[in-house]
Amino acid sequence: MKLTSSRISQLVFLAAFLVLFVTTDYRGQDDISVAVNSFFRANPLVLVSFLLATGTFTWVLLPGLLMFVFSIILGRFFCGWICPLGTILDLVTGKIRKTAPLAWLTGNFKYYLLGTLLFAALFRMNLVGLLDPIALLIRALTFFFYPLVGYAFRQGWVGLYGLLGDNRDYLAGGYGFLKNYLLPFRETFYPLAFLSLLLFTAILFLERYERRNWCKNLCPLGSLLGLLGHFSIFKRLPSRLCSDCGDCKEHCPTAFDSEILQKSNCIRCLDCYAKCRFKRVSFRPAMPKKPGHAFSPARRVILTSLASGFLLPRLFAFRLPSTQSSLLRPPGVSGDDDFLKKCVRCGECMKVCPRNALYPSSLQAGLYSLFTPMVIPRLGYCEYNCHLCGQVCPTGAIPNLPLEEKKKAIIGLAVFDKNHCLPYAKRLNCMVCEEHCPIPEKAIRFETVEETDYSGKKVVLKKPYIEEKLCTGCGICEYVCPVEEKAAVEVFAHTPRKR
Repeated sequence: MKLTSSRISQLVFLAAFLVLFVTTDYRGQDDISVAVNSFFRANPLVLVSFLLATGTFTWVLLPGLLMFVFSIILGRFFCGWICPLGTILDLVTGKIRKTAPLAWLTGNFKYYLLGTLLFAALFRMNLVGLLDPIALLIRALTFFFYPLVGYAFRQGWVGLYGLLGDNRDYLAGGYGFLKNYLLPFRETFYPLAFLSLLLFTAILFLERYERRNWCKNLCPLGSLLGLLGHFSIFKRLPSRLCSDCGDCKEHCPTAFDSEILQKSNCIRCLDCYAKCRFKRVSFRPAMPKKPGHAFSPARRVILTSLASGFLLPRLFAFRLPSTQSSLLRPPGVSGDDDFLKKCVRCGECMKVCPRNALYPSSLQAGLYSLFTPMVIPRLGYCEYNCHLCGQVCPTGAIPNLPLEEKKKAIIGLAVFDKNHCLPYAKRLNCMVCEEHCPIPEKAIRFETVEETDYSGKKVVLKKPYIEEKLCTGCGICEYVCPVEEKAAVEVFAHTPRKR
């Protein structure tokens, strides 16, 4: 691959993306100054969907507004100079010899897909995160590749230690560096990991047919940037293939067979400029000669997208009767309605959680909650002195609360099952849940009673109960409960309340 200016920029931004991705993890500090959420905040698709779904603007998405403006001026440069997924496609697939393109992907399908997502957001259901390229890439890395790399490194290191025997101390420094700076903080295998891998692999598979097939024919972010890029003041000259050459058709990564110089598909990679044998290609400011030539997708595509965007929320809002219960959401989330309008399903909050509290939702609350974070206390708990999830959330779906305020944020309410709890069910004292409760005033307390156990002896039992005004639903009591399988204390979603 020839290192043109765009290629160098791609590699720099991909390296920055990977560094930020690895940095967005718990590294023993309570604050994260920079995170991979920067790529989401500079994402115009996230900005537009947020505005449509919530009807409000947040300053954390100001970079997305700037990228929106720059795309109108410069064209679809994000795809050719910045996008990490586009760079990976270029690196992995290289120069693809085109086969027969998939007919259903050509034409206006990408605008239909984009329009459906944006109209659904207008009808207050934000589904953009399911197909946003940055979210797709981060989910594949977070849920599958990064845990797999961490597991492989740790297991390999264990085997290497066994081979070295007493000499293994010489490698301690190297392992310490990997553990502290590169490897995931903890070993976690997520639900939906293989679904995330499948979506990512499908994008790679499309390259079998055409270079940048995903970018050209499906990517909703690319389609939006293409719409903006059509109004760019920079025009490629010559505007058509030269009659005595035609090499641009081979150099252009987003070329259609019929027309390669479409402004909506040009990603400003400048390959045609760098590789032109006759030095004819240039990009110059030029205003459109006729305002009436402004690009517009077919009217039927807009109408079909409107209908699909109206119907899609009804489909995704459907829940089976067995999935009607609300999910436990991260601290600070006041309700599912506002949360789901803002969440881009990136998985950053799950990756950064030091106690394995957050996992991606599958169908527990219907399709609309797919990939959104939920707390599963039996697998992990919300650390009392941690507020990292709010710091890395790119849209504020999880509020970035000060630590003292986060400590009081309500996740749910713990409830004892007296049929399982040892003091109630077996008349055996157990104080594990109370000992681990992090609330200084203790949200779990005891009622001391004297009873007769099953052997006929008088025993003094400490029966636990929940002080509802103090409980935040952090889940540590359910996590540490020694009762096997189903815990004797369980956290349920609760009507929002203040402490």
